[in-house]
Amino acid sequence: MNEEEVLAYVRASARALELPLGDARAHAVAQHLGRTAVLAKALDAYVLPPEIEPAEVYRPAPFPQEGA
Repeated sequence: MNEEEVLAYVRASARALELPLGDARAHAVAQHLGRTAVLAKALDAYVLPPEIEPAEVYRPAPFPQEGA
């Protein structure tokens, strides 16, 4: 996404959530979101070895039965 698309996304999201967002604040949020996207791409590009990859499916242990 380019800067204009990120700004449009921020403004549309604010409207959808009924958040008051002035022009200066929208630009600041868009700039921060753009930086965050760059960091996320860098993290996503880093390949982890299989022994470090997180589990694909999270299955929490069942709660213990009462009285057990």
